[in-house]
Amino acid sequence: MEDPARAPPPPFAVHLVTGGSSSPDLSHLIQSLDAARIVAFDAEWKPRRRGASAHGDDATPAPPNPPQLPTVTVLQLACRSEEGGNEVFVVDLLAVPLADLWAPLRELFERPEVLKLGFRFKQDLVYLSATFTAALGDDSGFDRVEPFLDVTNVYYYFKGHDRQKRLPKETKSLATICEELLNVSLSKELQCSDWSCRPLTEGQIRYAASDAYYLLDIFDLFQQKVSTEEKKLPTKELASDEFCSPSVLECSSSGYAICSDGYSTSIIAKYSESILLTESGTKARSSRRKEKQKLPTDAKYKEKFDCSTEWQGPPPWDPSVGGDGYPKFLCDVMIEGLAKHLRCVGIDAATPSCRKPQPRELLNQIYKEGRILLTRDVKLLKYQDLASNQVYKMKSLLKHDQLAEVCAYFDLLCFQFQL
Repeated sequence: MEDPARAPPPPFAVHLVTGGSSSPDLSHLIQSLDAARIVAFDAEWKPRRRGASAHGDDATPAPPNPPQLPTVTVLQLACRSEEGGNEVFVVDLLAVPLADLWAPLRELFERPEVLKLGFRFKQDLVYLSATFTAALGDDSGFDRVEPFLDVTNVYYYFKGHDRQKRLPKETKSLATICEELLNVSLSKELQCSDWSCRPLTEGQIRYAASDAYYLLDIFDLFQQKVSTEEKKLPTKELASDEFCSPSVLECSSSGYAICSDGYSTSIIAKYSESILLTESGTKARSSRRKEKQKLPTDAKYKEKFDCSTEWQGPPPWDPSVGGDGYPKFLCDVMIEGLAKHLRCVGIDAATPSCRKPQPRELLNQIYKEGRILLTRDVKLLKYQDLASNQVYKMKSLLKHDQLAEVCAYFDLLCFQFQL
């Protein structure tokens, strides 16, 4: 398996910002934000581990703490000036005084002549606002970003999706979008790394910068396609006010030079939106209600089908049951990333042939190929009576932990040494 830290260097320079208002790196960032016409954003925070406990098994359980939003520790910005130059910044929010960054960020978020790009950035904005509020006070959050363009919408524009219809619930990942549109492979191995540890590794810095930088490349493709299509329109139609929303016309009449970029203006008017946060949307929600609803559901399946998450009997490849001695797995869509990790250590691991397989299709595949179905979907356990010793529920959440769990549970370390 390739170490992400040793991946080829990205085709851009990265400025790491770690100082306060008097530092040259923060001054450089603020100057770039002032000159930017397009800014792409992304953010990182320490992953939250479900089920983690701060006390031992023998300790008296403490009362549950009120839910808290994650603290954003890294902010990435890719800036493009009016002249077309690009600069990429990775801001260490644990080192930079947030008071020195709050005003430039808030002004940028609301500056109407600057197009902001992001990938599902609303959640990032909620966490970022909560981080600044916790550090600086109640009036130090961010409640809006406009004009804003989500690259998810750009992707479905390329795919011919009707803008009048809702986007599919299962949207593509940024890595998938970059691979399909840019032919660029983004490693996501560091996505769940601990972003609160310092110093940041070189691999983390490159990973964080890439997520923001390639949003600009996606926008370039989008702008080229839009400009090509608009050149085909009649001059009267192109110049009509239907391409300019009231908000854009208002900005123009207020003195902003928003209508000087031609096709960029049309993109802002026709395709941009606003991210608006309400007070209720900026607070962490307790998952207690969901847990109460989920537990009876899981219990219902276990009681109705007498399902056990513990493995029983030999696996289908065991020679004692007629197997060939070679482990084979099928990873369902919830954990299909585990299949790549298993293959990297020499283990036969497949994924479903379609994106939304029916349980019967999964069963047919494991029957035919003599595999064990690895899943985190408790509902699939009800098919254990139909697929004896061929359905296993994973307990781990992260891919590396899942790999270790499979190797340990099915004694695959010995199998690797035999290879």
